[in-house]
Amino acid sequence: MKVNWQGVFPAVTTKLKEDGSLDHDAIKSGLNRLIDSGVGGVVMMGMVGESAQLTQEEKRTVIRLAVETVNGRVPVIAGLAETNTASAVQYAKDAQALGVQGLMVFPGLTYKSDPRETIAYFRTIAQASSLSILLYNNPRGYGVDLTPDVVAELLKEPTIEALKEETYDTTRVTDLINRFGERLAVVCGVDDLVLESAALGAKCWVSGMANAVPRESVELLKLAVAGDYERARKLYRALIDLFHLDTHVKLVQYIKLAENITAGYAETVKAPRLKLEGAEREKVVAIVEKTLANVRALSK
Repeated sequence: MKVNWQGVFPAVTTKLKEDGSLDHDAIKSGLNRLIDSGVGGVVMMGMVGESAQLTQEEKRTVIRLAVETVNGRVPVIAGLAETNTASAVQYAKDAQALGVQGLMVFPGLTYKSDPRETIAYFRTIAQASSLSILLYNNPRGYGVDLTPDVVAELLKEPTIEALKEETYDTTRVTDLINRFGERLAVVCGVDDLVLESAALGAKCWVSGMANAVPRESVELLKLAVAGDYERARKLYRALIDLFHLDTHVKLVQYIKLAENITAGYAETVKAPRLKLEGAEREKVVAIVEKTLANVRALSK
């Protein structure tokens, strides 16, 4: 299956039992719920999926469960977040053998590579498999910026097809589309910039809060891509407080709590993260409940 970089691709939460082990049934159920809601693909073990906290065995188990459950209905993209090139290459090969359609590749973790090193890292991974590659560009989080000049070098690799744009600078969307046109799919990577990004030409969105509100997220992107901005703005405004939580350092806990409220899945996270409690938890619950009320009001 060739990846069509259009639609909502939730950065899927990794469902866990209370003891921190993988909850296989919940992982399968969650994927079916997202697909039934109309998503265009699923991204397993991005940052929201707690990739950096999972063991190598757990990562491969999640991939296997996703491929089996999705069964070709939408593309399965595996997050690739490793600390060294050799491990990244092996992961890419294993992910392809397990049947995914693409990789969302982070910069090498724990080291802020310079442009020459960055290009070499991504190129080596791209050459390790025939999978479609989504570059992950989040300089705030990882200290490495895939500038248009760096991207130009990387696009010499034919399997590098898309870039998850998370610089929080919407001018980058226009600059990338102007420079690379159809050669590069510019993918929104920030929930509270999705309408702005779609207005500038992005047609795909890797979303964290789509775990909690998948149908509404799918509808929002459809409206925006179709140019129905009046309706899109109303829905966006109803969702925006929830989407702001996607940009916080505790976005994993916030998204899992929101998903617990909307779909009943456990809030359990991998340490060193801990479940929310006290006033912080109450604040997030209030935002989720207000958002759901806002959405219900739109349908009246």
